Amino acid sequence: MKTYEITLKPLSGFGTPLKGDTIFGHICWQAAYDTALFECSIDQLLSDYMTNPFLVISSAFFKIGRNGTTTRVFKRPDMPLSELFDFRGKSKKELIRERKELKSKRWMKIPGEGRIESLKKIDYISDKDLLEEGILSFPEEVQRETRKKGIKSIIAEFTQPHNTINRLTNTTGIGQFAPFASNQNVFLGQIELILYVGLRDDIEIGQVCASLERIGETGFGKDASTGLGKFDVISTEEIDLFSYGSDSPNACYTLAPSVPEMNTFLKAYFTPFTRFGRHGDILAKSSNPFKNPVIMADEGAVFMPVDIDITMKKPYIGTAVSNISKAEPNAVTQGYSLYIPVRVEV
Repeated sequence: MKTYEITLKPLSGFGTPLKGDTIFGHICWQAAYDTALFECSIDQLLSDYMTNPFLVISSAFFKIGRNGTTTRVFKRPDMPLSELFDFRGKSKKELIRERKELKSKRWMKIPGEGRIESLKKIDYISDKDLLEEGILSFPEEVQRETRKKGIKSIIAEFTQPHNTINRLTNTTGIGQFAPFASNQNVFLGQIELILYVGLRDDIEIGQVCASLERIGETGFGKDASTGLGKFDVISTEEIDLFSYGSDSPNACYTLAPSVPEMNTFLKAYFTPFTRFGRHGDILAKSSNPFKNPVIMADEGAVFMPVDIDITMKKPYIGTAVSNISKAEPNAVTQGYSLYIPVRVEV
């Protein structure tokens, strides 16, 4: 399996987070409607998905270019603070003060050609630090304008009110005419996002990019019909995710929500993420558009395998999830995740 880095440029806000399993579902819909896209049907693509996935795609992360170097920013690993920071020799008062500060460091930065040699030796940054990194990559005029606006985060989260007018009364009302609100995420202008994609040997990166370009044009996720979820595909590059990691790893840092294999890992650090799935496209109007809930380990999980050498023979971990829908028995969920090999100090 070859792995690639795809750079995206957001063009609008997003009503749905860019998580790997959701992006995978969007690509599957593209393949279902256009058999020429991957030169085969969606049934053929998924025929051996349980053992040999044709595509494994990550959630979106940040990519910041500055002074000719590229900095990649990932979610901080979902581990106890004591496993990521050195608390030795600290008093209780110092620990209380430091924990509050360290909790704000939600991001993990890999500058240039840097590697994650050890999770305790990584540069962790806060939302404020991430914002400053992003602003400094802008032209000076844009930097000044951005700072004048008093922006506090690289991602603005807000609630968008909506309403539907009853044409008989020309007002809102109750039931289907009741006002409602939806959440949106808007990225700071000129910020780029990155996806990591693992492809089976018979799948070309150009095919995946073509599907992502179509998704970016029509809109990704919720409220795409109102203009959300638009993006451009900027570039692709074949990369080795293992080159970002440790030379002597004992764990895997995941890049998408996943369902880990049984009897494969000694320890697991993760935040549970329950996917209350719902069908898209024409199945959204079916008699039962909802899928069965799937409990996953969110991206940023750290799994310590029983045998790291065996695990590293593949660039991904996890399993596929089937039997999730009554409306479409063949539906599957991406329970796989690409990963970066890392070292946890034990």
